[in-house]
Amino acid sequence: MTTLSDKPLLEHTVLSTAAGRLYRRQNVFTAIATGVVLAALVWWITNSIFSGGAWADDMTTVCMLTAWVVGFNLGIGTFNAVIYWMLGIDQTHEDELYAAGVGQGRKRYLKYCTDHKVVGTQYLVLVFVLFFVGGTLAMMIRTQLLSPHSSFLSPQTYNSIVTIHGMCMIIATIIMVSGPFANFIMPIMIGAKDMAFPRLNAMSIWVVISAVPCLVWTFFLDGGVNAGWTTYAPLSVQDGTAMDAFAITIIVFVVSVTVAGINTIVTVATMRAEGMTFGRLPVFVWGSVIGGALGLYAMPAFLISMCSMIADRATGTSFYVASGGGVGWLWENTFWIMGHPEVYVILIPPVAAMIEVIATFARKPVFAYKVIIGAFAGIAGLSIMVWAHHMFTTGWAPDLAGPFMLTTELISIPTGIIFLCIIGTLWRGSIWTRLPMYFVYLFLWNFIIGGVTGIYLSDVPADNYFHGNMFVTAHFHYTLLGGAMIAGAAGLCYWFPKVSGRMLDERIGKVAFWIIAVAFQVTYMAQFIAGAKGMPRRVANYDPMYHVENFVSSLGAYALMVGWMVLLYALVVSWISGEHAPANPWHSKTLEWHVPTPVPLENFLVDPVVTGDPYGYGEQGPAAAHVTFEYDGDRGGHP
Repeated sequence: MTTLSDKPLLEHTVLSTAAGRLYRRQNVFTAIATGVVLAALVWWITNSIFSGGAWADDMTTVCMLTAWVVGFNLGIGTFNAVIYWMLGIDQTHEDELYAAGVGQGRKRYLKYCTDHKVVGTQYLVLVFVLFFVGGTLAMMIRTQLLSPHSSFLSPQTYNSIVTIHGMCMIIATIIMVSGPFANFIMPIMIGAKDMAFPRLNAMSIWVVISAVPCLVWTFFLDGGVNAGWTTYAPLSVQDGTAMDAFAITIIVFVVSVTVAGINTIVTVATMRAEGMTFGRLPVFVWGSVIGGALGLYAMPAFLISMCSMIADRATGTSFYVASGGGVGWLWENTFWIMGHPEVYVILIPPVAAMIEVIATFARKPVFAYKVIIGAFAGIAGLSIMVWAHHMFTTGWAPDLAGPFMLTTELISIPTGIIFLCIIGTLWRGSIWTRLPMYFVYLFLWNFIIGGVTGIYLSDVPADNYFHGNMFVTAHFHYTLLGGAMIAGAAGLCYWFPKVSGRMLDERIGKVAFWIIAVAFQVTYMAQFIAGAKGMPRRVANYDPMYHVENFVSSLGAYALMVGWMVLLYALVVSWISGEHAPANPWHSKTLEWHVPTPVPLENFLVDPVVTGDPYGYGEQGPAAAHVTFEYDGDRGGHP
């Protein structure tokens, strides 16, 4: 029998100095330099050509930022393989190993790297950055709302901050689980050595990174974007050139999400280990696939709306311009065809990740596994049909209000089923209460509140009152921040040892948890009260009758930000100097816990053979009873 140690680790391979070719000279700094140079060149050319024209500023801005995105990705190496192919140059095996990060150490995290684990880590850092930016903007909003007639921000600056805060947080929450964990964890969960399309996987992270400066750039163009995070037309058509930068951000982001979704689906469909049937897939894998597939349906509608809006602004079309025959309802439909499914693109992967946490720490199989998968699919299907409940107050298609109201309320059925299955998994389990489980309990509390308050907004008479006020803001944050983000935090604390190789400092983590848990209720319960009293949302100044609620909400928001910063501190300190993590600190049965820590380049030292479902807790035998490993035709124990 061949022993495990006889199989060489690829990351220890010594490559020749020629390996990698152009990749050797490329990193994030060459990407920035190439992007800036190409953007400056295109700005000079387009400014010379279109100067004095009717749409000169918009055309110049669009061309310049497009050049930045293309130049950045040229400089990082996104298009190297395509360029080599066009030149008839074959990449060697050493080139591919270099692109996967072999021999580069920590430098690979600043480069275009095809290793799915590096891509997952890059996504995780990007998510932290986006949440920090979005959270900082939120603190500026709450500072403005401390008093009724605050002059901390001008109304124009306030509107711009609200817009960018909203979209920054939406982008962050869409990728907060599907980026880091669907890349780092999901391939290992199914027994794959990598994602199906490693180059496209690396492309997805660097493309979205190139979009972030475009979003930030909006603050420096014509006073920012003033149309709100929904950027309704015709307001967005009439806005300044910052709107062009905003639209380029969204278009590039949609490209990234689409590529990542296709990669996830194809990976699960084609790269599962022997014996890993669809009926044995962990719930998180199903959540990643369903969330990715829903994104493939929803996000292109956003891309279409942004492209047509840019066409109105930069070329004189009239998709949304009334004087040319356009109509604002076209924007509302395309936006909300994306906007409501997008909520579940955000929500499904974190909830699926949280179910993995629950099964592990309850020491029980997932209750009604197939029912949960069916409920996820039901949510995805129904979410496609309910976009118009966001438009009850517009007067569009009033005869359809009843069917849309009914469909919107129906979506609570599969959501409730998942909630009950979570309770069923916890019921009479041997609960091991570690930090990830704290966030599970907080999710259950928050999501009940978010879900129940959402029912009011699916009812036409109630929605007529609540639609434009702070009640919607509170509901939205209870669902996405209190639901999806808290579930994502449970997954982060759970998989942190595998991703970082270190154990998370739970003492600091629990301090952060209690600050977050209490501050969240204070912040958004106060907003519910303000909304019930009729306070409009998205206003820089308000009637003094809402002062107490806003003052309390702002204090809660400051505390909430402190809580998240304490958790970030715990993550950073633990990553740098925490206790080294064993391969399977939670004694879990899913495959990612049965590979060494740190994870080898090709994940498995021995090819896994799956012989049962991943949730056989309570059965006799070792933790790996449902997995065997096969190497050179011989089966052995797990690494």
